[in-house]
Amino acid sequence: MNAIDPAGPSGDGDASTTANRTHRKGGLQLKNRKTFLIAGAVLTCALAGFATVGTSLASTPSADPSVTPSALPTDGGQRSGPADGGATGIVQSTSASGFTLKTATGVTVTVSDTASTTFTKSSHRASAKEVKEGTSVLVLGLVDSADITASKVIVQPHGDGGATAAEEAGVIAFQQGTPSPAKSVGTIPDYTEGEGTVVSGSTADKATQAAQAVVPGGIADRVVRLDDGEYEVHNISINWPHHVFVNKHFKVVGWE
Repeated sequence: MNAIDPAGPSGDGDASTTANRTHRKGGLQLKNRKTFLIAGAVLTCALAGFATVGTSLASTPSADPSVTPSALPTDGGQRSGPADGGATGIVQSTSASGFTLKTATGVTVTVSDTASTTFTKSSHRASAKEVKEGTSVLVLGLVDSADITASKVIVQPHGDGGATAAEEAGVIAFQQGTPSPAKSVGTIPDYTEGEGTVVSGSTADKATQAAQAVVPGGIADRVVRLDDGEYEVHNISINWPHHVFVNKHFKVVGWE
C-alpha cells in the first residue's frame, strides 16, 4: 500500500461513541457477554467453576494482566474494554491529577497522568508544567471511553489540536441520530469482522500517533494488527471515519 499524504480530501466531521457497529467492509462488532446465574450451587461446584475460568483466562493469547476479565477479548481477538490508543486536542484545564483536552470535533477527553507518564516537547523530555491551557497535545495511553490514563504526552509547540488535519481528512463530528456515511479514502484492505489481534505498548503508540497526525478529531480506542501485518486504528466519538489503516511502516494508507 502507498501511504496517504496528510493533506487529504476535505469534508465535514464526527464519530460514534460506541464501538458496537458493523462496517460495510467487515468492521468491528463486539458481542454482548453472556452472564450465567447459577442458583443453589454448592461450595465445591463454585470452586471448580472458578478454577475453570482462571484456566480459560490464562490460556487466552491476548490476555493482559493489567486488564480486568470483563475487558478481555470477546470476538476474534477484539477487546471490549480499555486498550491502548490516544487522542489529539487542545488542553482546556489542568489539575494535580492530569488535564482535560478538547479534540478538533469538540470531544472532551479526561487525561490522568501517573508517576510513569512521560512528557516530551520538540523531541526532548519535558515536565508536566509544559501542559497548559491552550496547549496542543497528543496523548497516548490506556483508553476507556473518553478517559485516558496517559503513558506519553507529546506537547506540540505550534499545533492546533489537529483542527487543520481533521478538516483536510474530512472527519465528521458526532451528531446524535445521524448515520455514518459509506465512503472511504485511499487504500482499504479486504478485512473481515473480528479479524486481527489488539496490540499494545510501543506498537499501538506508533500506529495511533500516525493515525492521529492524519485523521484526528476522534478518540483512538484500540489498535488491531490485521492478518497481513498492517494495522487498523479504531476511532470512536466521531461519525466518520471509524477505521484508519496504517501499514507496516506506520504510514496511513486509507480511512473509512
